[in-house]
Amino acid sequence: MNQKIRSPNIERACVVGLGQVGLPTATYISNKGLIVCGYDINEQSIVKAKSLGIEATATWSEVPIVDVYVICVSSLLKINEPDLSAVFDVCRKIVAKMDDSTLVSIESTIIPGVCRRIYEDIFRRQGLIVHVPHRYWAGDPIKHGVNQLRVFGAIDEKSMKKGLEFYRDQLEIPLHIVSSIEVAEMSKVTENAYRYVQIAFAEELRMICDGLGIDFEEVKESCNTKWNIEILDAKGGIGGHCLPKDVGYYLSLAKDANSLLKGAIETDEKYRERIKSWERRVAVRALSDSPYE
Repeated sequence: MNQKIRSPNIERACVVGLGQVGLPTATYISNKGLIVCGYDINEQSIVKAKSLGIEATATWSEVPIVDVYVICVSSLLKINEPDLSAVFDVCRKIVAKMDDSTLVSIESTIIPGVCRRIYEDIFRRQGLIVHVPHRYWAGDPIKHGVNQLRVFGAIDEKSMKKGLEFYRDQLEIPLHIVSSIEVAEMSKVTENAYRYVQIAFAEELRMICDGLGIDFEEVKESCNTKWNIEILDAKGGIGGHCLPKDVGYYLSLAKDANSLLKGAIETDEKYRERIKSWERRVAVRALSDSPYE
């Protein structure tokens, strides 16, 4: 019988940020046999974590010394610029508890250069750092949960070695290893920006079909019979936390080459207005068909 490979150097982990991504991550790590604690400033997140058997606290001084810190805090967009203050704040907390063997994994979405900046300016080249951006989708936590193919980048060879021991050997998560941590940082922003453009195209196509009196669903189905075409659904507009935010991250890196994404954003805004007109049209039709008039 095959036995799981375990590193004698990795027994305890702390997941920082117990939201939609962090809590499933903490649970997954715990289920793999590691001792796990969680940290979050939101008391409701603490209560929920404890209800699932995860030791958690909102007081940083109560977080024990661990072998691995997994950062899953939210990254934001403010005035069209990345706001990564939560990531930096957490790393400033961690540095007081770490030594040269401590592994810090950033799973939060960031932009290229952030991990190196943290390593140089906050950690002062102490410890080990990897970036393994999450691909978690709450709509299907089994197929697209914690355990799915992930991009993996490390700041140096020592970080690569310990990061692989943790993610590949202990957590048994399939990894696509890249040559630099900056490639890993760029990959997550790119994934979501690309997805945004795909959805915006479907929205534009639906509006065109509506104007021509053509069935959008049938056009989409017909096009998707071609081997290299996959037109997505056009639903209620591009919402959620990640896609709009990460498009902003991408645009912050592409000051001189952003017309495509700006067009996608404008298309989504126009599509949302069109949805409202469709809804009004349906409401008027329903009213005119009312048997009470």
